[in-house]
This record gives sequence, structure tokens and C-alpha cells, in this order.
Amino acid sequence: MASHSGTHPLPSYLDPNHLGPWGVYLQQVDRVTPYLGSLARWVETLKRPKRALIVDVPIELDNGTIAHFEGYRVQHNTSRGPGKGGVRFHQDVTLSEVMALSAWMSIKNAAVNVPYGGAKGGIRVDPKTLSKGELERLTRRYTSEIGIIIGPSKDIPAPDVNTNGQIMAWMMDTYSMNVGSTATGVVTGKPVDLGGSLGRVEATGRGVFTVGVEAARLTGMPIEGARVAVQGFGNVGGTAGKLFADAGAKVVAVQDHTGSIQNDKGMDVTALLAHVQKTGGVGGFAGAEPMANDAFWGVACDILIPAALEGQITEHNAGKIQAKMVIEGANGPTTPEADDILHDKGVLVVPDVIANAGGVTVSYFEWVQDFSSFFWTEEEINARLVRIMKEAFAGVWHVAQDNKVSLRTATFIVACKRILHAREMRGLYP
Repeated sequence: MASHSGTHPLPSYLDPNHLGPWGVYLQQVDRVTPYLGSLARWVETLKRPKRALIVDVPIELDNGTIAHFEGYRVQHNTSRGPGKGGVRFHQDVTLSEVMALSAWMSIKNAAVNVPYGGAKGGIRVDPKTLSKGELERLTRRYTSEIGIIIGPSKDIPAPDVNTNGQIMAWMMDTYSMNVGSTATGVVTGKPVDLGGSLGRVEATGRGVFTVGVEAARLTGMPIEGARVAVQGFGNVGGTAGKLFADAGAKVVAVQDHTGSIQNDKGMDVTALLAHVQKTGGVGGFAGAEPMANDAFWGVACDILIPAALEGQITEHNAGKIQAKMVIEGANGPTTPEADDILHDKGVLVVPDVIANAGGVTVSYFEWVQDFSSFFWTEEEINARLVRIMKEAFAGVWHVAQDNKVSLRTATFIVACKRILHAREMRGLYP
């Protein structure tokens, strides 16, 4: 590893003391390096994104004025295949965040062994402030700006925070118009009528449930009667909560941007999902009592599922958590300091890079179906998803047991070895 003289300070994104999301990721790589054997000579590869594009996204607003938004697309690594990762529209999007999310996608794709590298995109915007027309113009302009680096065999975006099937349809159409032919495989998470896959919307939550059941089985925790708390009740948290409830668990607490609610006897999850659909959040749900947001982390439960944004479980609230198991539905919800606190308390953390990989797994199925123009049934998709998730989790579990490390470190060991082995075999060109 090259030494750095005092006259050349590290750029902030390479400085592990600069703890934005990227700094958290760098710490995770440092923790795994001792387990990489001869591949450790390539580890710097993981600490530098292959390509980072920052674009200006100007649009005309409905009132006739011109607004400018900052957009990003980062390709962290493409040694194992094209870049793959979502696009988020959020007012707090930063380059550090998008870089970290792209790196976690590299890890996630390698952990479940789908043939992708990691990428991520975002626009710093609060989409709630835009009309539908403004949102479409923003999406299309952003797609045109990043069009130089995306493509079905280069980098395949997907939905993430505040983006959905409609936005993917606009992205696919814009890219197709620019290349002169319909390219359904340029994005995943599309509407089914435009080459989207059945089962895609529920896939991430189904993956969270699948690995949660496997972890419970291996640790001897019965799902029947288990108490579950969920943060975030959208596609991921809502789907996982419903599947756990259907399996006999009780959802006793839920938190989202509209507030926190609890019911010790367990909530009617179907009714709660209908309430969220109608009102936009869990706040005000008649089948539960409101609770203070801070109190959510101390709820008596067996399984805690953070399925909102990153950085939610920190050194300040990790000590309150009573759950026996944390299953990370969101990307990066637990800081390294909180990880250590939970580990010392004996809480099993099933990390995001394996727990929420169901979404990208079914995105891979969608991409394959688009290439072949041959589509599978939802039963086939769910069966293949469950098989891949179970196999991936079993592999990670064995590595954790063999090396006496956390499941997060074990997932990084599996994934980093796959990425760096591909890098080593490919060699450096020219």
C-alpha cells in the first residue's frame, strides 16, 4: 500500500476519520482485510470507486423558471459484471452517501453471487416539492446526463428511496430514445407491462423474511409468537412485517416518518398496510397506540427490522435495544460503533449486504428475462429467490462460525474475496 507523506493529506473520501457513509464503509473494509489472505494486496481496489459522475440537472419548472439540481452516478466496481444499483431522489443525497451505497452494492451482489458489480445514483431533491410533470422532466434530463455511462451491459439502475416503477419507465424510455431502439434491460424495477418482473416489489422484504427465518432456525428462536418491531413500513418493512405476521409472529411496534406506534398484542398488519396506503404513513393507525419516537428503540421485542434510511442505530440508542436479532432491511442502518455495542450485548445482527439482497436478486431475474424476452411466473421467481438467499446465508453463516466473526464481517469476507479474485484473474490493463 502506498505511503502518504504529510504534505499530501488524504482526500476526504479516502479518510477513515471522515465518517460519512463512505467512512463507515472504509472501516468495514479495514475490518475484513486480515481475512483476505493473498488477495489483500488488491484491497485498495475496494477503497476507490472505479468511476464517479457528478451532473448538473437543469429543468424548467411549471412556473417558467429554471431550476438546477445536482445528480450523481457512481460505479464502485465492475470486475464481476456491469454496475447495478438504485437511484434515490432525496434532499440529503451527497457524493459520500452515493459512493458508500455503490460500494455496498458491490458487496451485496458478490455476497449472493449474482454477476454484477456495484453502482448507485441519486439526485439531491425533495421530490414532494415537484409536480408530476417536473418530476418527469427531472428524471429524463438526469437519465440523458448519465446516459454516457449506463446501459444494459454497462450499468443498470433501479428504484431506491423516492423512486418507483414510473420513474424507471421514464428512464428506460429516455435511454431508448437516445440510442434509437427499445432497451428494456437498461433499468430494473420497471412496470410489468414494460418488461418488469413479477415479484420485484416484494422481493427485498421477502429476502429480509427469508434470511430472518434461517437465522432464527440456526439460533433456535421460534418464529411463532416472536415479537417483531419494524422501522419503515414501505415496500421493504411492510412486506417483511406482513410475511412475519403470516408466519405467526406478532408485529408489536412500527415507526416511520409519520410517527411511532405500538400494540403489545400484535397489530393487524393487513389493516396497517391499508392505512399506510391511504394516509402515507403509520401515524394515526387506530389499531395501535402512539409512542415517543425515542422509545421505539427500547421496545421489548425478539426481532428488530430497521427498514428506513442509513445511520439509524447509533452508539446513542444501541444500548436500549432489547431485540435478540436485528435484520437490516435498509442500507447501512447500523454504525460501526453501534455494531460493537450490539455484538457485546449478544444481539445477532443480520447485515444489510445479505439481508436486503432480495431486491437486487429479482432485479437480476428481471434483467435476464429482458435479455431473453422470456418471462417467468411469480412462483418460479419466489422459489428461485428463496433458494439463492438461503444458499447465500448458509455460506455466510459457515464463514462466521469458522472465523468466529460477526455475520457482517463474514459477508464482507465472502464478497470481498469474490470481487478481488475476479480483479486478480482479470489483471491490470494496459
